[in-house]
Amino acid sequence: MPEVRNVVTDENATIADQPSHDQPSHDHSAHDHTSHGYITAKDDYLKRLRRIEGQSRGLQRMVEEEKYCIDILTQVSAMTKALQAVAMGLLEDHISHCVVDAAMAGGPEAEAKIKEATDAIARLVRS
Repeated sequence: MPEVRNVVTDENATIADQPSHDQPSHDHSAHDHTSHGYITAKDDYLKRLRRIEGQSRGLQRMVEEEKYCIDILTQVSAMTKALQAVAMGLLEDHISHCVVDAAMAGGPEAEAKIKEATDAIARLVRS
């Protein structure tokens, strides 16, 4: 079974990352972090992610309180759909900003950005 890392979001909740073997190791030091494609919608993404974090805590409570399996699965489905919506928005922003900018510049960076986006799409399709 692949190693799963946890990220502590506050003293009461953790969110499991994807298995470490699915996470590519990229050198992002050369990237311009002040102009990511999602930056114009950052507050919206944070609001969505906080809502998802609340859903995660709610799921934990449902299990602790031994709620009905189907009710828990329904909430898991809702949370999954919410995470997929965030992922699709980030992917769209990345392609329309980062990939387009790199493609216009051309060269090896363009090829790298296209490969990076293709790999991200593949990971999303597998999830």
